[in-house]
This record gives sequence, C-alpha cells and structure tokens, in this order.
Amino acid sequence: MTEVQYFTADDGAKIAYRDEGAGVPVLALAGLTRTGRDFDYLAAHLAGTGVRLIRMDYRGRGASAFTGAASYTVPREGADAIGLLDHLGIGRAAVLGTSRGGLIGMYLAVVARDRLSGLCLNDVGPALDPKGLAKINGYLGHNPAAADFADLAAKMPALMPEFENVPPSRWREEVERHYVETPKGLRINYDPALRDAFLAAFPASGEVPTAWPLFDACAGLPLGLIRGANSDLLSSEAAAEMRARRPDMIFSEVPGRGHIPFLDEPEALGVIRDWLAQIS
Repeated sequence: MTEVQYFTADDGAKIAYRDEGAGVPVLALAGLTRTGRDFDYLAAHLAGTGVRLIRMDYRGRGASAFTGAASYTVPREGADAIGLLDHLGIGRAAVLGTSRGGLIGMYLAVVARDRLSGLCLNDVGPALDPKGLAKINGYLGHNPAAADFADLAAKMPALMPEFENVPPSRWREEVERHYVETPKGLRINYDPALRDAFLAAFPASGEVPTAWPLFDACAGLPLGLIRGANSDLLSSEAAAEMRARRPDMIFSEVPGRGHIPFLDEPEALGVIRDWLAQIS
C-alpha cells in the first residue's frame, strides 16, 4: 500500500494523504466518516492506466489531525482539498467524490471551478433522502457493538441488508479499513465530535436542505454519477432529476448495492472509465 504522507493546512492542521500513479490527477474524496482507504478497491483497477490517484484523509478522520467539530464542514474540507493540490503543485484535478466527497466536489465547482477538470459522484447528489440521513445519525460518533474484526464482519449482512451477495471476505476488508481493533472492542477511526458537526448541518428535526445550485454550477464539466440501486441516501427521483438537468452525465446504477457502492463493481468501473476518457 502507498505510504501515507502529510501536508500542513493553512490553519496549521496536519492532513494525511496518499499519492500514487502517474498521469491524469484524480483527487478522491471519501465519505463522511471514511478515509482515503475508501478507494482501495478502485485503486487496484486504476494501476497503470495513466491516472494519478490522490487520496486525502479529512481532518478529524484517519491519520489527519483532530481539529474539533467547528472545523468539520464542507467549506473547510474543500479548502483542505485545494491546499493539497497546491502542496502537490497540481493546477487542475478531476474529483471523484463518495458521499461527503461529492458534496465537497460540487462546492468546489462554485468556489474553485478553475481547479476542476471533472466531477464523478458516488451515490450522492444535491438532494439527500432523510431516511439515509437518519441512518447516519443512528451510528455516527458511536463505537460498534463488536469485540473484534471477525465479530463485526459476521454482523455486517444483518446490519447492511441493502448490500446483496457480498462475500464474507469483503465485509472483513471493510471493517479492517474503517475501525480500530483494541482489547476493549472495536473503535471508530475518526473524531467522535464529527457527530456534533453533522447535527449542526442536518438537525434531526429540521428540513433537509438541498443544493441544486451547486449541481448546476457543474455545467460544462465532465460529470459522472454512480448510484447504488438500493441506496437510502440518493433516491431514484433525485438521480432522475440530475440526469434531466445533465443529459450528458455518464450514469449507472449498481445492482445489489446500497449507500455506498465499493467502486470495483463492473457498473461503477464503467462509469469511472468513461468519465476519465472524457477528461483525458
């Protein structure tokens, strides 16, 4: 696996990233509680394809500094993404955004359009389904009720029924990537204060805001969308509206997947390859 490196953000925070391959720069931005390891499965398919894959751990996640709930916002994380491109001397990059990462990508299309060469969204859009947000609210900031990796991996099919025909080996890979094994049980690998930031942005009793102007700001950028067919965060209606607004958007649904597809499914790989072909 590529070695973790670090850069210092403009507020002094130490931010972790991985940088591998050579060619078209693709900045891969992970889900809300995830790290750059979200893209491990995809990375194996991009090796030797003329793609430079850059993966960042957001502040408060993984190997990056924990800087407090007030700093765990889309604008701050977007600024860190641009800071990473500056650190690497990259003028423009394509953004592959999974869930939270897609929201950041759409935000960057407004505030830093000249730095983007394209945007691919993994199971996220400008309208989020309250059912999916409620599910996130239920687990965010809490350690899982599991003694070790094997225990949680065995529980995953029941916890994630929207994911069909996932082999036990994949669930084991997932829990090893996103949790830490300790003598007292599994622990989350992100700052629990991320829950406070999430509730500030999406109050449990409030109306879910939409961000269609951010999506519309992507006009002219090569655009891709991957949707899990069983997703509870990106509804089929929201995806249909996105396609109506951008008929040229490369799109596919991944059968048997909820939020979020792993990105090594044939349908997901097809979108990413076609999207990269438009960029390069």
